[in-house]
Amino acid sequence: MSTKLKADSLSFFESIIMGVAGSAPGFSIAVAIAGLLATAGSVSPNAILIFAVPMLGIAVAYKGLSHRMPHAGAAYEWTKSVFGGFFGYFSGWALLIAALVFMVTGSVPLGTAVLQLFDPSLATNVWLTTSIGALWFVAIGLVLIAGIELTSKIQVVMSSIELGILFIISIAAFVHSGTHGAVSAFSWSWFGFHYPAGSFAPSALSVVFLYWGWDVTSNLAEETKGQEQNLAGRGGFFSIFATIASFVAFTVAALMMFSLKDASGFSDNLIYHVAIAAGLGKIGGYAAALALILSSVATLETTMLQFSRTLFAMGRDHALPSYFGQVHEKTITPVRTMYLLLILGLALIVISSFLPSIAAILNDSVAAIAIQVCYYYGLAGLVCAWVYRKSTGFTFVEYVIFPTLSAIALIGLGIYAITTYNMIVNIVGIGGLAIGIVFYRPKGYGRPSLMAAE
Repeated sequence: MSTKLKADSLSFFESIIMGVAGSAPGFSIAVAIAGLLATAGSVSPNAILIFAVPMLGIAVAYKGLSHRMPHAGAAYEWTKSVFGGFFGYFSGWALLIAALVFMVTGSVPLGTAVLQLFDPSLATNVWLTTSIGALWFVAIGLVLIAGIELTSKIQVVMSSIELGILFIISIAAFVHSGTHGAVSAFSWSWFGFHYPAGSFAPSALSVVFLYWGWDVTSNLAEETKGQEQNLAGRGGFFSIFATIASFVAFTVAALMMFSLKDASGFSDNLIYHVAIAAGLGKIGGYAAALALILSSVATLETTMLQFSRTLFAMGRDHALPSYFGQVHEKTITPVRTMYLLLILGLALIVISSFLPSIAAILNDSVAAIAIQVCYYYGLAGLVCAWVYRKSTGFTFVEYVIFPTLSAIALIGLGIYAITTYNMIVNIVGIGGLAIGIVFYRPKGYGRPSLMAAE
């Protein structure tokens, strides 16, 4: 088996689509905006915009680092090269754990959306939704095993349909509010800073989860055309703007069409409720369910890609067993990493079926993922600042100042989260990171380590 991925498999446009699919506007709106509304209240639109700033700072860092060091390991490789093997290993490990936890967060809404198509009354059945989600999870894994080229083509179709549905429903919501009256009139105060007491940092963490996932483009850098033009890094950066527009549109629509109490309770599928309230009827409801299905499939695919490419890169470097650092002879993809992901993901999905409610599954997993993301995104921002520290002028501001401030903000939020969340969140978020020490080998697996700082 080879240790090289198939080069030039993705175009620039496909890279952008992968970034959009990673952030998954449909999925995030459907299952996470309600939680943000419950936390930030009427200033949720402000939260989406203001906390997009550090995310853009990290996207800039990824763009700069992808240009200097295109690598399937992305944050793992960059952190290792600057701060040494220990921090590099745990940067990669944090992504692996976050991706594993997301296997539950992403699979459960798939089950919910399918049931909404056939019998909405069953959509709150935890066992049934997790079972259907597990079937989807396996099916998606089999597509990824078939190869990145098939995956990218499917992603383009799915994400295009998803964005089209979101656009139509959001326009219908604003038209309906304008012609039939809104429950709450639009107010610029929604973009202000009047956060409820103690809600600022939790709101920030919710938004971190909303945007997370666009960095899959950097994990696919070795497989993207135009490495010399940094198309992978640029694709991730540009994809964020599409998700910002989608998040703001639906958050404002929810505030206009429902009371805050009602809107914050729609954690099953906010898009569905907006479509029905906008007068789109059963067709709108079916379209909303389809958007959630497509977006959930898309973001599960990209999260699996991040997991597989990061584990592959760590195996190739001997930071983890070299068994995972091989690619299949025919598909030129790291199928061994996918086999492990399918086993672990299914185990977590089964465990989640014993939690009391779907809302509990989503809320706890979102918070745990945010802790992991703050850590490895923050490290990437600091790495970029170090790599570009000798630059001058606008380049210094872009790749040193902006990423540094963004990194400090995210790391600070991650530390805050540890002190405020419940035991389950901390066990998954902190415990998942700590478990990595069991598999850490200072000298690597099987030969002198490549993990020493350069």
